[in-house]
Amino acid sequence: MRVFLIVLDGVGIGEMPDAGDYGDRGSHTLLHVAEAAGGLRLPTLQRLGLGNLVTLPGVPAVASPQAARARLAERSPGKDSTTGHWEMMGLVLDRPFPTYPQGFPLDLLERWCERVGRGWLGNCAASGTEIIARLGEEHQRTGRFIVYTSADSVFQIAAHESTVRLEELHEACRIAREMLVGEHAVGRVIARPFTGEPGSYQRTSNRRDFSLEPWEPTVMDRLRESGRSVITVGKVDDLFAGKGVTDAIHTKDNTEGAEVLLDLVAKPGEGLVFANLVDFDTLYGHRNDPPGFARALERFDEHLEQFLPRLRGDEMVWITADHGNDPTTASTDHSREYTPLLVAGPRVRAGADLGTRSTFADLGATLADLFTVTAPRRGTSFLKELRA
Repeated sequence: MRVFLIVLDGVGIGEMPDAGDYGDRGSHTLLHVAEAAGGLRLPTLQRLGLGNLVTLPGVPAVASPQAARARLAERSPGKDSTTGHWEMMGLVLDRPFPTYPQGFPLDLLERWCERVGRGWLGNCAASGTEIIARLGEEHQRTGRFIVYTSADSVFQIAAHESTVRLEELHEACRIAREMLVGEHAVGRVIARPFTGEPGSYQRTSNRRDFSLEPWEPTVMDRLRESGRSVITVGKVDDLFAGKGVTDAIHTKDNTEGAEVLLDLVAKPGEGLVFANLVDFDTLYGHRNDPPGFARALERFDEHLEQFLPRLRGDEMVWITADHGNDPTTASTDHSREYTPLLVAGPRVRAGADLGTRSTFADLGATLADLFTVTAPRRGTSFLKELRA
C-alpha cells in the first residue's frame, strides 16, 4: 500500500466559523482566485469532484466524480503550516504557538546576537519582500541580520547570500531555534536568503525551515516504527524537525515537487509520500498575486493529469491544504479557512461524500487504520467510507 498525501500550501476553501477571531472574515482563497481569474481551468480536479465540493467559476460540479471528497476543519488554534501539518498527523494543539506582532523581546535578541556574532535590524512584523527592500542595503553595509516576523509564529532571518554565507545563516537559525523554547517556543525559525542589488532584491529558493520537534509521536513515527517508508517532498521534513521521516527530498518550487512525485509514482513503493507544494503560499498568497495563484493551480492540474494514471493497485492520492492564504484581501498573511480533501485511486469509492470533518487529524487516523499502526489520540478514521 502507498498513499501520496499532497498539500497545496495555502489553498483554503472558505472562512471557518472563528475566522473573525483571526481577522479573516470573508476569506475564501480558492473562490476569490477563481473570480479574479474570470474562471479557473482545472479539468483534472473537476473530474475528481472539486466543483462538487465547492462552487467555483470555471469548475462546475460533475455527475460522477472520480474521487471521494471532504471539507476539513482545523481544530488546533492558529493558521500556520506547522500547526496544519502536525494536526494532519494526529497532533492537535491545545493552545497556539506564540506570536510577536510588536517584535521579539530585546533581551532575547541581544543574547542571540552575542552567540551569532552579528547584530540585528528590523524586529517587526513585515512582508518579507518589503523588509528586504527597505533594509537590504543597510544589512549589506553593516552585516547585521534582518529579523522579522508575521501574523504566524515565526522568527525569520533574512540575509544577502553575498554578505552572509548560507552555512552561517543556517547556523544562526539553529541557534535561534535552540533559544526559542518555553514561553518563546515559536513554531518555526526560517532562513530567508536573498540576492540582487538595492532596488531589485529577490528572495532565493534556499529558504530553510527549523521547526519545533513534535512533543508526542505522530502517525509518521508509527509508520516508521512499523518498518514503513515515510518519504517527504518539499518542506515537510523541516516542519517535523525530521521526526518520523525515512527519506527527505527538498525541492525549490512546485514544478520540481511535481516532477519528484511523477518520478516516485512511476516506481514501486510502499508507505507514505508526504509532499508540500509551497508556491501557492509563498509566491502568490503572501504577495497578493491572484493571477499567479490561478496559473499555479492550472499547472498543478496538468501535472495531476499525468500523475493519476500511474497509480497502481492499492495506491491512493490525497490532495488537501494546510490553511488559506487569500491573495485578494488586504492582508498578506495566512487565513483561517476550511481546506479541501480529494482522494483518488483504483480502490477508492468514487463520489463518496465524506462530509465536513471536525479535524485535520482524521487524515492521520485514516492512515493509521489503513496501515494498521497505533492510531493518534485525536481524529476519526474514514477508511470504511473510502474503500470501494
